[in-house]
Amino acid sequence: MYGVKDKFPHLPERLSGLRELAYNLWWSWHPEGRAVFKLLNRQGWHLSNHNPVKMLNRMDKDALQTASQDPHFLRHFDAVMARFESYMDISRGWFGANIADPKKHTIAYFSAEYGLHHALPFYAGGLGFLAGDFLKECSDLGIPMVGVGFMYPQGYLRQMISPDGWQVGACEMLDRENAPIRKIMDAEGNPLSVKVPVMDPPIYLEVWKVQVGMTDLYLIDTSSEANEPWNRCISDRLYTGDLEQRLRQEIVLGIGGVRILEALGIDYSVLHLNEGHPAFAVLERIREKVDSGMSFRDAAKAVHDTTVFTTHTPVPAGHDVFSYQLMDKYFGSYLPTLDLSRDEFFRMGMNPAKPEGFNMTAFAMRSAAFRNAVSKKHGEVTREMWHQLWPEVPEQSVPIDYVTNGVHIPTWIDRRLGDVILNIYLGRNWLDSHDQPRIWELVDEIPDDVLWKHHKAMKEMLIAKIRERAREKWLNSGADPRLVMASGVLLDPSALTLGFARRFASYKRPTLLLQDIVRLRKILNDPWRPVQIIFAGKAHQDDQQSKQLLQQVFNASKDQVFGGRVAFVEDYDELLAQYLVHGVDVWVNNPVPPLEASGTSGMKATLNGVPQLSILDGWWIEAYNGKNGWGIEGAPDESNRDEQDAAAIYDLLEKEIVPLYYNVDEDGVSHGWVKVMKETIKMTGPNFSARRMAKEYTNKFYKKAIHATVKGGYRSEKQGAKEDLFGKI
Repeated sequence: MYGVKDKFPHLPERLSGLRELAYNLWWSWHPEGRAVFKLLNRQGWHLSNHNPVKMLNRMDKDALQTASQDPHFLRHFDAVMARFESYMDISRGWFGANIADPKKHTIAYFSAEYGLHHALPFYAGGLGFLAGDFLKECSDLGIPMVGVGFMYPQGYLRQMISPDGWQVGACEMLDRENAPIRKIMDAEGNPLSVKVPVMDPPIYLEVWKVQVGMTDLYLIDTSSEANEPWNRCISDRLYTGDLEQRLRQEIVLGIGGVRILEALGIDYSVLHLNEGHPAFAVLERIREKVDSGMSFRDAAKAVHDTTVFTTHTPVPAGHDVFSYQLMDKYFGSYLPTLDLSRDEFFRMGMNPAKPEGFNMTAFAMRSAAFRNAVSKKHGEVTREMWHQLWPEVPEQSVPIDYVTNGVHIPTWIDRRLGDVILNIYLGRNWLDSHDQPRIWELVDEIPDDVLWKHHKAMKEMLIAKIRERAREKWLNSGADPRLVMASGVLLDPSALTLGFARRFASYKRPTLLLQDIVRLRKILNDPWRPVQIIFAGKAHQDDQQSKQLLQQVFNASKDQVFGGRVAFVEDYDELLAQYLVHGVDVWVNNPVPPLEASGTSGMKATLNGVPQLSILDGWWIEAYNGKNGWGIEGAPDESNRDEQDAAAIYDLLEKEIVPLYYNVDEDGVSHGWVKVMKETIKMTGPNFSARRMAKEYTNKFYKKAIHATVKGGYRSEKQGAKEDLFGKI
């Protein structure tokens, strides 16, 4: 139904394997895959921004013909292709050896966003990169996963800051011809079209495929000319603020996504909902079973027993709630196809604590036998939040488990750290078993000066990258020199560097470090022990309060009293994130507890030996051991919480962090600091990896859900927690 044989027609037959390789993101987390493209055309690789599809489209036929006859290049090419082909054999994976036959049991993973690589900019933040890391790790483990999401052709915000510090931006159109993404075609060679009849007139979906190693990711596109003009824009942008448009998106993602898998002939045993956005997939799975002759109750039970739901947010406003009038408008003609009454349907999505609308999280909670939060603390918060769905049991027995998030180690570890230093001291096969804590104990064998020099080189690369971006901004847009100065051109590679980079939201408190300007100025401008702060991140286009916080940070970066030691780096993206998590000295995270569900950015930094200075919330409660960074309890009194928490951060900087960093021996190394770096790596590597996470999901949920498909039902291990699909009014 799709192919790549028509791609790169100028590619010599000897190099035909580059077609599949370029369109499979395997290369994005395998250095040898990137190296073969770099060896093919170093300048083209740089100019394409590390996008092999774009590079090959632009390459001259004669240059490719020359490469096809170059013995040096061909040796590397053949070796890489052999490794790639061996990797793509799913029967050799962990899942097949330990769980079930991967060819018989597929998991369908639905998410509103995926962060995979900057060549595919249709992500918003942490949720998307968590989903992307998960797909990659499932591929590495041979977990038979298929992903479903949106293709958002206009959904990526390119951030620009006005002279007064206000975030403005333009949505970047995805250049599909030069991206590792392919449209699915039908048997006649036309774009595959899938009908979603819930809306009137019906919507027709086209489908794009991204190959993520062995994992297939299918992305929905509503821009088909078969649709009415007002329906073509449903998939344009991520997380629209218009509630009706968001409902339409979630109908298309859930119901349309299931119909796409049916059209592709993909049979799956388990449905995994990543957040509540795709939860309507449950209804379409039920409808399919009702259509085959099952009663609604039996169909709902079968779907319930094979559905996993992951919730990511403890912030009440983060859970979508739609009015019953709006739900009636879109589902009135659909519900009879399920043999489901309007009242029963509404009860499925009713939150007893706030029954005024259809709550997508309540609906997903009731529809899934397996529910989880994304850290231990988040599990406690989530059980408290949703206790009303199971009022007959004690709060601690509410049937919501947790699987703490993790990050994909091959994607986020610096290549020089992983391929050189860890290969030497942990053994060349360390990556094959990187979820085993004993392997990481060998980090202590790395000489202090080796790790110290490596990190200093990473910091120099980060600052060089920031200066390069500032220079390009000045050259390309003629920006005010003051704005250029604020973006990091005065950063000092020898100064202790703090990093705060994440989505700007009020609960994340991006301005907390700016609470006491006088005290902060004294810390930053110490002539013998200077400190500098790099800020980066985007505010949601519709979030005016967060834009104001960003403006405060940006204006601080322009303030001469800080001597250029506060920088705001514009247009935070995946590529800049790589430089930041490798290159800053301390990762700062100061949310209002307990509103940080997990916090994967800190995992990426600590994996690379960057200690975290954080409020004890989310994953950091599990990770912090007193030796691998710094933890702050958080003030209990809400009336002056920000002032107290900021003071606690200043105290740690003045009394512990700054003195430790600058306590350098005659050999030029801060041995005390390196000791903390080693502890961060040893803790994060095995315990907060996507590998550990994917295995937990499989053993806790997928394995039981697969068993339910074979045995015909799942029985909760939580005694006394009755599964009530319809809730109580």
